[in-house]
Amino acid sequence: MDDPTPDLGPAERAFAVAAPVGLGLFPLGLAFGALVVHAGLSWWWATVFSTVVYAGSLEFLLVGMAVSGVPLAQVALSTLLVNSRHVFYALSFPLHNVDGKLAKAYATFALTDEAYAVTTSPEAQRWTSKQVIGVQVFFQVCWVGGATLGALAGSVLPLDRLDGLDFALTALFVVLAIEAYRDRPDRLTAAVAVACSVVALAISREHVLLLAFAGFTAVQVVRARRDPIVIPS
Repeated sequence: MDDPTPDLGPAERAFAVAAPVGLGLFPLGLAFGALVVHAGLSWWWATVFSTVVYAGSLEFLLVGMAVSGVPLAQVALSTLLVNSRHVFYALSFPLHNVDGKLAKAYATFALTDEAYAVTTSPEAQRWTSKQVIGVQVFFQVCWVGGATLGALAGSVLPLDRLDGLDFALTALFVVLAIEAYRDRPDRLTAAVAVACSVVALAISREHVLLLAFAGFTAVQVVRARRDPIVIPS
């Protein structure tokens, strides 16, 4: 496939890829910030959550836990179940391209769904350390900025209903999945992913992510042993 950004420098090429996703994160941050203040928390908690926790869908879950005073053990277990998918992300995330211990630590901390989707494309696998970290910083700035602005606006605007705002996150994931398939059009892998999700949903709605990722990984391991994948240099 022809390169859509042949005349751009390395930094500009990375930004061109990341900008649409970052722009999608900003309104999601607005929704999260509004949710925080309408749950009864001070506006600055939106900034704290999005900066320190920075876990996307988990942050929406943590708001309810913080308000209801859920025990830390339950919070830890919920975090493990919801974010266990990041263990699998690490298998193909280009951490080896990141230079320095501090940079590697931040790259690991900022490995969100969006960062994974963007940095594991065939072109991004050759990105430099500055490109990878730059994209992750850009995503977090969009998320934190959106959350803070949404919390400030939500504290003064009479938003009585927030129905449907949570679906924006699902919509973004759908778009990321479509773009990933366009980069690597593997029908069998896509079919396996859908099948694992359906089976996991039928088994347990509460643990659907964990079960789906575990099943998908098991199938992919079997496929890799039967037909080893050769990654071009």
